[in-house]
Formats: sequence, C-alpha cells, structure tokens
Amino acid sequence: MTAPAGHPGDTSMTLLVRLRRDDQAAWARLVYLYGPLVRYWAARRGVTGADADDVTQDVFRAVAGGLAGFRRDRPGDSFRGWLHGVTRNVLLRHATAAGRRPQAVGGSEAFLELHAVAETPAEDAGTTTEVDALYRRGLELVRGEFEPRTWRAFWEYVVDGRTPADVAADLGVSAATVRQAKSRVLRRLREELGDLIE
Repeated sequence: MTAPAGHPGDTSMTLLVRLRRDDQAAWARLVYLYGPLVRYWAARRGVTGADADDVTQDVFRAVAGGLAGFRRDRPGDSFRGWLHGVTRNVLLRHATAAGRRPQAVGGSEAFLELHAVAETPAEDAGTTTEVDALYRRGLELVRGEFEPRTWRAFWEYVVDGRTPADVAADLGVSAATVRQAKSRVLRRLREELGDLIE
C-alpha cells in the first residue's frame, strides 16, 4: 500500500480539520493510516478476508458519520481509542448479523465471537506495536516533503538510534543540522496528524 499524496497547500491544517471539512485526500490518508489497525482488530475477533473488508468499510462509514462527535475532553481520550470503540460496535453488529445467517453447524461460534468483542478491554487500542505502526505510516505520509539528506538524518537519528555526531559525520553536516532535521520532521508529523495519532 502506498501513501496517498496530500495537498501541499494544506500543511498548516491538521488531518482532523481537513477530515471535518470533508477533504477527500484527507480521508484517503486516514484510511491509509488507520485501515491496517482496523483490519488487525477485526482479525483478532476472527473476521478476515472479504468480511474484514466489509467491516473496515463500515467502520470508516461510521467514522464519517460520527466524526463531529469525536472529542478529547478527558485525559486519556484519543482518536485511536474512539476508533477502537467504533470498530468494536461495528464488529458487534457484524457478529450479530452472522449469528442470524443460516449456519450448517450450530450458532455457538457467532455467540462466542459476540461476547469476545463485548469484553475487549479499552487498552487494546493502544499497544506499543500498534502505536509504532501508526507513527511509521504517518511518517510515510510526510516523507516526500523533505530533501533526501534531511530525511536520512532524521531516520538514522530517530529510528535507527544513532547519535547525532555519527549521523553528521556520515552525511557531512553538523550535529545541530541532524537535530534540526529531527525537529522539522516531527513538527511536520504533528502538524499533519495532530490529535489523530496521540
């Protein structure tokens, strides 16, 4: 999956603001960023293949309809947590519908699936691996906005964990330039994603 292109003139608006303005490029970016996470949550509940595609589509349809209601009023509120709740509700509806379909063997599997979804703890919405994956996809969204040397300085310092001095020596720049590259990329990531990745 490749990162969808954004509108260069929209860099001062967060993705959330653009979503609320019904910007189609922003919706493509949101699906790129969070689609794999929704599919992961669905797979954890045994929903895969075409059913996972349907659930993912239903989740983003529900997000589009309910985005105006997303708020960060309390400490710990996050878009990811809100999305997890939306996904859980869609999965409940999916499991209920699956339970109504004629089954060759019993209906207990759908019943168990329904209860497993209902008991999903809220913490599932924020595991370190999921957050890391969101950041990586977010970084892919903004990567094209930076010169290759700036991006390499950022990546080697932040992601690869090298010291600014070592990265600077390899790139023929100062350590301050490496730290500045980190700052510029992270600032742009915050501008783009705002509340959506925290």
